[in-house]
Order: sequence, then C-alpha cells, then structure tokens
Amino acid sequence: MAGKQGKDLALSILRVLPRVSLGNIRNNPGSNKPSKRGRGQHGGNKHGAGNKGSGQRQNYMRLGYETGNTPFYLRFSREPYYKGHHLRREYPPLSLQKLQMFIDTNRLDISKPIDLISLINTGLYNINVHWKHAGVHLTDEGVHYFKAKVNIEVQWASEPVIAAIERNGGVITTAYYDTNCLHAICNTEQFFSRGEPIPRRFLPPTDCLEYYSSAATRGYLADPEKISQERLVLAQKYGYELPKIEDDPDYEMLCERKDPRQLFYGLEPGWVISLRDKAILKPKAEYLKKFYMS
Repeated sequence: MAGKQGKDLALSILRVLPRVSLGNIRNNPGSNKPSKRGRGQHGGNKHGAGNKGSGQRQNYMRLGYETGNTPFYLRFSREPYYKGHHLRREYPPLSLQKLQMFIDTNRLDISKPIDLISLINTGLYNINVHWKHAGVHLTDEGVHYFKAKVNIEVQWASEPVIAAIERNGGVITTAYYDTNCLHAICNTEQFFSRGEPIPRRFLPPTDCLEYYSSAATRGYLADPEKISQERLVLAQKYGYELPKIEDDPDYEMLCERKDPRQLFYGLEPGWVISLRDKAILKPKAEYLKKFYMS
C-alpha cells in the first residue's frame, strides 16, 4: 500500500508542476562564463594587448635575436665541454659513513667479501644501467667514523678512502664491470630465471685501463707485490701503522679475490643457474671452457 500511495503522490505532483522547457532548465555549474571586459571600458583602451610593437601584435622576437647585434651564440666560439656527456660513465656515490651504517645495522656481513652485489642487496643502494651508471664511487665523507675491517670491492675510490680502510686492517680493490655484467648484477634473480649462462667480464676500455692496472688505486689488474709496496707508502704518508694481514685471523677472507673474468663469488663464467631445479649446470665441452676462461 505504501508503494502505491507513493506513486499516486508523485503523479499528483507532476500534474501540478509545469512542463520541462528551455525556460525552466538551469545550466550546469561552471558552464556560464563571465562576460569579458568590453572595449575601452574602465579607463583603458588597449584591451589587454599592451603597448605598441610586438607586444601589442603578439609577434615576439625569436630566441637569441638581439635586435640587429651579433647574437651571443655567434660572438663566442663553441665550447666542447659537454661533448660526449651522454656516453660518459657515472659512479653513484656511497660514503664511508653510510657504509659504516650498513655494517652497524647488520645489512652487510663483514665476515665475507663485500662487492657491488652485496651493496645492492641491502636495498639502500642501487644503480641504473640505463643512466650510464658503472658502479660504486666510495667517498671520504665520514672517514673519521669508519672503524670496520672489510674486504671491499668498488669501482672508484680516492686516496683518503683507501687509507681509511687499510688503517683498520681492511683491503680494498677497484674493479671494472662492463654493461652486460651490470645488467646481470642489478637483478640477479631475474637474470638466473632466464636460464642464461653467466657472462664473462670484459677488460676495461682504454680510457680507464690505466686506473684499474695501477697499484696506487688498488686496481684488480695490478701486480700484488706493487700493491704491498703502495700499502706501506700510503701508511707512511698518512702516519698510521699498517696492520699485518698475515697475522690476522681473517687472513683467508681478506685475501679472497675474484678472477678478472669472474662475476659472482663462488660461480664461474659459463655456468647456468636453475632456480626451479636448484641446480648448477656446468659446461662440459672444452671449447666452452676455453672461451669463458680466456
């Protein structure tokens, strides 16, 4: 009954109301725009166009035009400062203070060698290969607060950073990774799931070959005997007593190094990692072994 009475009431209201027409329809909110300012009203006669010339006609001069003078970009010669900037390798910085924070918060295990993969796995440091990132630049910010003994591998480091790590009994190495290897390092799970063999590392290009072959920068291609001499020279320069690695209980960990062709600790180039089967497939052909180890 209530529903029937409601229908009758609605019909009675419609009979009384006028018909819908253009005269009793209200416009949508915001559809009516206020009228613009008229011509010459309120004391002005320029209608928002400004003064004479290009300002009134909205015919502005092109960028760099100096009204007849020789433009700036023609008065001075070309500067090749930014030539090839899109091809230069970049090294995102990581300070010693932040590295110490990673160690204090148990994000890094100093009982094992630290490399680029260990830093990325912390979740607090990342590189983007598409932005020409080529690895870690370890900076000397917080050098006086760094107290850890580590075996670390980075891509770029200055002399104060090397001294700070070796003063605490640690070891540092600078190593180069090519673009193909960096793609595999940035997302190891995705790389292993594709079922591709681990690539071999290429040698550094000519513009940084000297850096990674120098014992002063602790390059991974340098002579170990020269590195021992440079460690002593750096200790005398900065005035600290160089700890003896041979007497250290962590001697094996501190001496652990990657092969110049190796990408991951414990895994050799050419191996295929099967995450589904949890197995490691190794090449058996001799020509494959020679190819990946050459």
